[in-house]
Amino acid sequence: MVLNGIVWKFRTGVPWRDVPERYGPWTSLHTRFRRWAADGTFDRMLQAAQAKADAAGDIDWLVSVDSTIVRAHQHAAGARKGGTKARPSDGPEAD
Repeated sequence: MVLNGIVWKFRTGVPWRDVPERYGPWTSLHTRFRRWAADGTFDRMLQAAQAKADAAGDIDWLVSVDSTIVRAHQHAAGARKGGTKARPSDGPEAD
């Protein structure tokens, strides 16, 4: 149930305090998550799942990465600092 609560939290993106009570106290989930992340439990779980899937032939290890889908932050896109200044229009003036 603890693992389900941790997964639910990260799939939904909610704060720890908003995890439903059916998974137990949020403080327990957070503490367990931090402990498992620090001691390598999640790494071992991933390795075990990959080994099982690989043995069953369920993994295709060919990977293709296309960097054109990576978005830059708006500040990294060359935007002007201090906002934009109004530019005069080529159209007719408004009365």
